[in-house]
Amino acid sequence: MMKKLSVIVPCYNEEAVLSAFYEEIIKVASDCSNYDFEFLFVNDGSKDATQNIVESFAKKDERVKFISFSRNFGKEAGMLAGLEHCTGDFACFIDADLQHSPDLIPEMLKAVDEEGYDVAACRRVDRKGEQKFKSMLSAAFYKVVNKISETYIDDGAQDYRVMNRNVIESILSMKENIRFTKGIFSWVGFNVKWFPHENRERAAGDTKWSVTKLFKYAMDGIIGYTSSPLRIPLYLGILLIILSGFYIIGALLFSDYIDSVTLSAVLFAVMFIGGLILVSIGIAGEYLARIYTEVKDRPKYLIAKTNCDK
Repeated sequence: MMKKLSVIVPCYNEEAVLSAFYEEIIKVASDCSNYDFEFLFVNDGSKDATQNIVESFAKKDERVKFISFSRNFGKEAGMLAGLEHCTGDFACFIDADLQHSPDLIPEMLKAVDEEGYDVAACRRVDRKGEQKFKSMLSAAFYKVVNKISETYIDDGAQDYRVMNRNVIESILSMKENIRFTKGIFSWVGFNVKWFPHENRERAAGDTKWSVTKLFKYAMDGIIGYTSSPLRIPLYLGILLIILSGFYIIGALLFSDYIDSVTLSAVLFAVMFIGGLILVSIGIAGEYLARIYTEVKDRPKYLIAKTNCDK
């Protein structure tokens, strides 16, 4: 029997680009005639005609499978659902907007199946065409998370990758509810071959990643893979104790100067310390909120419709 590649495609309001994507991906499959293919579309609660289009693909192509969520659960949930329901010897994550180049799949598949690598992954070589503010946030995120976390995340690492069944099962063994897949990819390790990749322009439609969503995603990555922020209050407390010690010494030696401190300076000090206290409470609250979510252990997604069981 030929080995099978499951191409997992998370979708959210992608009606404008799905037909173009499908044409490209079936062309790639025809070029890899020594492999079976499964195209698994995960509809993440789209409000447009995404599901209807995917079902039209499934009617004419038995390789097309779909999972449709009951509402929008996020891309992380879509990727997890794809891994849990795929049947291939290998799995490939790829976006439907055609910013990921499907014609890289044969080379990536060869690296995993023939060259001994466990994962073939794409790394973004530049951020051309991206908003400068988003690029700045992204660069800052990688610097911060790699500075304070024990799990190194490659700058520019993309979800676009091919992995073998061993890696798939390893990722599925991680049961956390708040998932940061880039961190999971790095944490599980394995032998990775990197492919430089320059994103193409979206074939149609608009990006679904706002600055707010990217910031929340970055927070999930930092809090999910390091406890270092919890030590910030400790370090700040030690610093304030030292400064207060200098203040007491100064008060004893230079009482006339200390008496001349203005009310505005005192108010500034009170507000500064109050701000540090609130930041400390906020950091602890972020970790507590994630503990609360994990303890509830709700389903990571709910399926409204699928043909994966057929």
